[in-house]
Amino acid sequence: MAAADGGRGMSNARDQVQRLLALVPYLRENDGARVDDVAKEFGVRPKQIIADLKVLWFCGLPGAQMGDLIEIDIEAAEGDGVIHINNADYLARPLRLAAAEALALLTALRTLREVTGGPDRDAVDRAIAKLERAAGEAAAASEGAAAHVHVEPAAPEIAEIVNRALATKRRLHLTYDVPSRDETTERDVDPMRLVVSEGRTYLEAWCRLAEDVRLFRLDRIAAVKLLDLPSEPPPEATPRDLSNGMFQPSERDLLATLRLAPPARWVAEYYPNESVEEGPDNSLIVKLRVADTAWLQRLVLRLGGAATVLDPPDLTTQIAATARDALSAYDD
Repeated sequence: MAAADGGRGMSNARDQVQRLLALVPYLRENDGARVDDVAKEFGVRPKQIIADLKVLWFCGLPGAQMGDLIEIDIEAAEGDGVIHINNADYLARPLRLAAAEALALLTALRTLREVTGGPDRDAVDRAIAKLERAAGEAAAASEGAAAHVHVEPAAPEIAEIVNRALATKRRLHLTYDVPSRDETTERDVDPMRLVVSEGRTYLEAWCRLAEDVRLFRLDRIAAVKLLDLPSEPPPEATPRDLSNGMFQPSERDLLATLRLAPPARWVAEYYPNESVEEGPDNSLIVKLRVADTAWLQRLVLRLGGAATVLDPPDLTTQIAATARDALSAYDD
């Protein structure tokens, strides 16, 4: 079995999860194995195996009570200890997926296939084929559901280089189109992960130009180069919480105040905001965070006078100038 960390020390959470998935069936087949021998088999130190076993004490089927969880018994000293595992017989039973479970898993795998390349895509294809054979009719149903899951494809060569950068933890140089500002930028980024949302695939990375975490749509990457430099996001570069949507306001974003006339009151419900108050003539006074002022300008202009920016004043001036330019174009 390949070493998880070369025996040099404690592993990260991802390594530990992979090891735990293999550790339980291994211990069931080798009851009474010594800690030292298990550590050598998994390529880690005995101290790491002990830490893994402490995690297993809290594992079991969903909804299980304390008495139903996996039981671990270690006899004698740490390195020479003998390991016994109990209450894990259900792991030996063949996996039986309900139709809904197979449908969800196959649909997710088919979506994942669109954002992977090379050996990873081959692995996903093999997993899909195995699940289709095991799922039977549920697999056919998932094909219909997957047809409604559309992922905007990036150029295959772009996706392949991005996936390679993530796999080898190397930095990328991007040529990136920014339609909201009608410009193309050059920047170096340290890749963190790929995210799929609303049919779009995004690279989440530490941007060395902005000095912050940014999301880059793969189909807007005009060119990409794999650099001979390690990907080293700083400690503050944490993945965004996307549970409430792809784009969430940040304290670093501009705080704008809008007055919404009755035809535009829907904006307060549709977009995340800081506060909403009743204003004169059945209007609303809304404060919201804005990362891209160009987006707010387009929104206000689209509402055709039903929305007014009250603060900040310079943004009000910008929008008024943009509106005058647009009107003058019609005059010409």
